[in-house]
Amino acid sequence: MQAIEQLSERLIEEACALHASDIHLIPKAQETQIHFRVDDELIEKHSMKKEICDRIISHLKFLASMDIGERRRPQSGALSLETPNINVHLRLSTLPTIYEESLVIRILPQGKIPAIGELALFQTTTKKLLSILNHSHGLMIFTGPTGSGKTTTLYSLMHYAKRHFNRNIITLEDPVETRSDEVLQVQVNEKAGITYATGLKAILRHDPDIIMVGEIRDRETAQIAIRASLTGHLVLSTMHTRDAKGAIYRLLEFDVSLSEIEQTLIAVSAQRLVQIKCPFCEGPCSPFCRKLRKNRRLSVYEILYGRNLAAVVKEAKGESTVYRYPTLKDVIKKGIALGYLYPNSYDRWVYNYED
Repeated sequence: MQAIEQLSERLIEEACALHASDIHLIPKAQETQIHFRVDDELIEKHSMKKEICDRIISHLKFLASMDIGERRRPQSGALSLETPNINVHLRLSTLPTIYEESLVIRILPQGKIPAIGELALFQTTTKKLLSILNHSHGLMIFTGPTGSGKTTTLYSLMHYAKRHFNRNIITLEDPVETRSDEVLQVQVNEKAGITYATGLKAILRHDPDIIMVGEIRDRETAQIAIRASLTGHLVLSTMHTRDAKGAIYRLLEFDVSLSEIEQTLIAVSAQRLVQIKCPFCEGPCSPFCRKLRKNRRLSVYEILYGRNLAAVVKEAKGESTVYRYPTLKDVIKKGIALGYLYPNSYDRWVYNYED
C-alpha cells in the first residue's frame, strides 16, 4: 500500500508541475491510460496495468471518504493533499464503464490568488471590473463555460475589495473550490439542510457587504439573489450562458421580472480563458516549454453595463434599440491581430451567428 500511496502522490505532483487542471484515468480492454488536461488539451502521459490503476483509484476513494466497494454507480468526493512539493485540493469523480471504473481528478491549487491585474489580456477590462466594485448594492453576473476562469476572477475581485475597501464578504459555494482567509466561506450541504436558498437567507442576517453566490442555477436561488441585491448588498454570482446578453434571458426563465432586472443588474461579464501565443515555439508549445512558462493563458472579457445594458434590457422588452459594445468576438479578433493569440482561438471560442 505504501508503494501505491507514493505512486498516487507522484502522479499528482507530476500533473501539478505541468499546471494540469485534470487527471483522467481511462480504462481500456488491456490497460489503463492516464491523460492530463493541460491548457484545454488532453495529453496522454502514461499507460499502466489495470490492477495497479484499480489500487490507485481505491486508495484515492478511501482518502476522499467514498465507498470503495461500490463500483456500479457514479460517485464524487473531495480531499486535500499536502506533500513537501504541493498543497492542492482534489475533486474526484468516478464513472462505471464497460471495462472498469474511470476516475477524473480535478486539481484545485491552494496557492496565492492572483491579483486582478494579472488575469486579463487587456488592462482596460480590469479597470471596468474594478469600477463595478464601487457599487454598494446590485447584482453582477459572470458567465462562461466550465473552466473559463470565472471563480478565479471572482476571488481576485473579492480580495481587492477586502484589502482596499475593508468589506465584509461571505461566499456560498457548492463546493468551495478555493479556500481563502480573506473571506467567510460557506459550503452548500443539502444533507445538513444548507441549500443555496437556506444558506442565502442565513447570510443576509450576517451583516455582509458583498455576497458571492457560487452559481444561480434555479428559480429560488435567482429570486433570493435579486432580493439580496435589492436590500443593500452587492451580489456576485456565476451563470452558464454563451454570452453576456444570455444572462438576462436566463433570469427571465427563472421568473425574474424585467423591472427587477432593471433595478438590480449592474453588469454582466462573459469570459473565456485563451492561450497566449508562445514567443519561442513555432506552432503549438512543446510540453517542456509549457512547464517552464507559468502564465500560458489569460482571460478575455465581454462586459455589458451602463447604457448598453439598459439597451439590451429594452430589447428584451421587445423595443427596438441601438447599442454597441466590445463582444468576445471583437476582443479575440483584436488579440489575434496584435499577435497575442493563436489564430485558431477565434474558431474555438467564438460562435459565429452568420453561419
